Amino acid sequence: MKTVYGPGDWTGDPVRDLGRPGEFPFTRGPYPNMYSGRLWTMRQYAGFGTAEETNRRFRQLLGAGQMGLSTAFDLPTQMGYDSDHPMADGEVGRVGVAIDTVEDLAELFRDIPLDRVSTSMTINATAAILLAMYVVTGEERGIPRTKLTGTVQNDVLKEYIARGTYIYPAAPSLRLVADIFRFVADESMSFNPISISGYHMREAGATAVQEVGFTLANAVEYVRVAVEAGLSVDSFGPRLSFFFASHNDLFEEAAKFRAARRLWARLARERFDASDATARMRFHTQTGGVTLQAQQPLNNVVRVTVQALAAVLGGTQSLHTNGYDEALSLPTAESATLALRTQQVLGYESGVAGVVDPLAGSYYVEALTDSIEREARELIEQVDALGGAARAVERGFFQDAIAQSAYELQKAQEAGDRIVVGVNRFSDESPAIPIHAPDFSALAAQQRARLAETKRRRDRSAVSAALASLNQAAAGKASLMPVIIDAVRARATLGEISDTLRMAWGVYRPT
Repeated sequence: MKTVYGPGDWTGDPVRDLGRPGEFPFTRGPYPNMYSGRLWTMRQYAGFGTAEETNRRFRQLLGAGQMGLSTAFDLPTQMGYDSDHPMADGEVGRVGVAIDTVEDLAELFRDIPLDRVSTSMTINATAAILLAMYVVTGEERGIPRTKLTGTVQNDVLKEYIARGTYIYPAAPSLRLVADIFRFVADESMSFNPISISGYHMREAGATAVQEVGFTLANAVEYVRVAVEAGLSVDSFGPRLSFFFASHNDLFEEAAKFRAARRLWARLARERFDASDATARMRFHTQTGGVTLQAQQPLNNVVRVTVQALAAVLGGTQSLHTNGYDEALSLPTAESATLALRTQQVLGYESGVAGVVDPLAGSYYVEALTDSIEREARELIEQVDALGGAARAVERGFFQDAIAQSAYELQKAQEAGDRIVVGVNRFSDESPAIPIHAPDFSALAAQQRARLAETKRRRDRSAVSAALASLNQAAAGKASLMPVIIDAVRARATLGEISDTLRMAWGVYRPT
């Protein structure tokens, strides 16, 4: 970085590199009018305990003006275990809502009009099962699939890289990803079949450049797998979505989003001859969870505001703002509402929504945008040289690079070279805020009782037949979504469906 930037620091072509908002290469935004026509979707992430508990939080957030839902699932649900499995002990409902059967998902969205409210689901290894449950929930309410809107994360590559909630080896996992692409396209659903996520890699320690480069390397792999499975790129490409973090460096983050959008547009056209509809990147942003501090937690309100502003200046399509108390506990209803109000103040009071891409033409921001795009492309080329993202995961390329970046950041903070207010500078004896935690043991007992009742009432022979059909499909090459939907409709549990696939495919073991 330089202290002053001027005309000599950006030699790009305003027509080729910037263009107009809504036009290739989409540097200035995916739509011509951006927020002057419609604000970004304010989509707060929520989920804990049982479906009943989370439903109350959902309805509270919608009542406070939230525009869409974003669902957090507990670790057993993410890992394909039912709440009564020994592996689920101590984890039921802890970091998200517990979902064992379609009965739970129906309760989760009770009194919420699924044909009018879009839902994002942060779920990966078990994404096909949760999407099937969502489809069956709509079906049993008389809502056709074409009326359901939302996103299923379905990004398993970053699970191997940074997050860890994988189940199966890469090849069958990628088969499931492509199956979801095919299902959503064939059913003409207004549903994003994937959210290709840099967020979790950034949380694990990736730099802004690595976040862009590694996310787009994964995106290239997903498109390649789907095309090799017989799908036309433009049959699913326009519904690809992305997910990024927003951290504290305001201008770097805004430039990062602009660079990511431009680089994806160019990659989609160069590598897949994709239409502009596929090349037009749309993304969700979440403020940086890893930047939240337990010391002086009210400072996190300011951090989140800066991060949210960067996302808006960078042209995000939807946004989650973290609660200030999340470094200590699940956010309270009050802190979750304040986080939403932060977005509303930005959207309705700050004036940033009235002008499209207001940072365009800044010597500094344009130089940053070019630099991030160039360095991210170099990372993608390194992944290509290793045989693509799946091979690079197997060789530990992503993991090693992120671990090194995380180590360097930690060293800088501990040495005081990177200042964290209230932690390594300006610390004091601020009183601790109270930590609110549900009675998770009681919630887990309720969930297990609910699961036992569903198992008691269901038709066991129908469940067995559905799981046998799933096993047969998994052993062959048939599309899996229809048989998973049949199993869900018969009230097979998430764990039973996952175990059937475990038996067919085995489990992934890092080397």
